[in-house]
Amino acid sequence: MAVKPIPDGSPRVVPYLTIEGADKAIEFYKNVLGATETVRMPGPDGNIGHAEMTIGDSLIMLADAAPAMNILGPNQVGGTPVTIMVYVEDVDATFARALSEGATETRPVENQFYGDRAGQFIDPFGHRWHIATHVEDVTPEQMQERMAQMFGTP
Repeated sequence: MAVKPIPDGSPRVVPYLTIEGADKAIEFYKNVLGATETVRMPGPDGNIGHAEMTIGDSLIMLADAAPAMNILGPNQVGGTPVTIMVYVEDVDATFARALSEGATETRPVENQFYGDRAGQFIDPFGHRWHIATHVEDVTPEQMQERMAQMFGTP
């Protein structure tokens, strides 16, 4: 029997987060985003060498930073240019929970021209999250009109 190059049920794209304090980060993601930890492989030093969690139908992999191997988290390199987008049932409650758990607001929760109510925060481990609840179905034409109004262009 041949081994499949992409295992059944595996998405093609999976974020892999490097984190200083992966154990605490997993708890944060459980408490704030409803993540479920599915795999944990401790490293020889007691840190997490590899872990996997799901948020809804999405998979995220993560591990502790390993500076000796040049594997660094966002706080070790001056921040992250990457934003992870997650749809949640109640963006306002989730956002408030994130802030109460130590996240830093970078964009407040607001209704967006494209039909989502959304906001952004940086978690205590340096990763940027954009969370949203879809609140309105918007046609591509409406979206274009609203974007033009927002930027003051014809």
